[in-house]
Amino acid sequence: MTPIRRPRRWLPRLSPRWAPYVFISPFLILFGVFGVFPLLFSLWLAFQSWEPTSGLDAMQFVGLENFVFALHDAWFWKSLKNTLWLAIAAGLPQHLVAIPLAVFIHQQLKRLRNWVIGAYFLPYITSTVAIAIMFSSLFSTDFGLINATLALFGIDHIDWLYRPEHLQPAVALIVFWRYLGFNVVLYLAALQTIPQDLYEAAVLDGAGRWARFRHITLPGIRPMMFFGTTLSVIGGLQLFEEPFILTGGKGGPDQAVMTSAVYLYRMAFDFNDFGGASAMSWLLFLVVVGLTWGTHRAFKPQEPQA
Repeated sequence: MTPIRRPRRWLPRLSPRWAPYVFISPFLILFGVFGVFPLLFSLWLAFQSWEPTSGLDAMQFVGLENFVFALHDAWFWKSLKNTLWLAIAAGLPQHLVAIPLAVFIHQQLKRLRNWVIGAYFLPYITSTVAIAIMFSSLFSTDFGLINATLALFGIDHIDWLYRPEHLQPAVALIVFWRYLGFNVVLYLAALQTIPQDLYEAAVLDGAGRWARFRHITLPGIRPMMFFGTTLSVIGGLQLFEEPFILTGGKGGPDQAVMTSAVYLYRMAFDFNDFGGASAMSWLLFLVVVGLTWGTHRAFKPQEPQA
């Protein structure tokens, strides 16, 4: 009887101890190459004077000079001021509108809920370039739909894209419109976790709609409010696409919407100062950490007094 030949193993048997690390290694490699390495390299560049066209050998250690330059740069402070203004003007109304809108959809729209949610969420997944091009047409001075609508009420045409006092509200409106649906979805998810028994008990006790909203709904969605506000703070301080595309990367007239992210881009790729751009990015990171910590303190549950 001829013995059965087993196929030769071209790869060694993998030990069960190392199997999880092998399967997760593609993610770790990609995260290290495209995540950790750029982060550490930018930190190293923050202490260097370097123009990429001269090669890596042209790096010169300058210590804290890039940070000193950033702290004395008037454009950096102006970009930070613009960023904070846009983050507040576009971020705060998002939540003030998203919360009652989510409550209305959750309570009143039973059958059409999914369609309405999809309509509100659509701008969030739409290409930023397409959104910017669409709004640049809507805000056109002579042929824009917005000015045409205002003309019906006797309001003269407004130069939205070439006047600083009008450009900032226009960009804030775009950001508000784009991310409103995302926050609505967050609050709808939080509302579904609140037990219905609480509302029924409150109705039996004679509580009105405002009392139920204040004492049941708001405390129930408080963790989601903290999460959504934190995302708005981080996203607002990193605002880049909308002002960059609308103004061609220049920040608009009088740098009205030149955010910190736009200025970092210009510092690196227009002025070839990668060291200064890296230093400013780390200063912006400290601002993000500080405001995120402040948001955490604002939403931290108050301990009952003895």
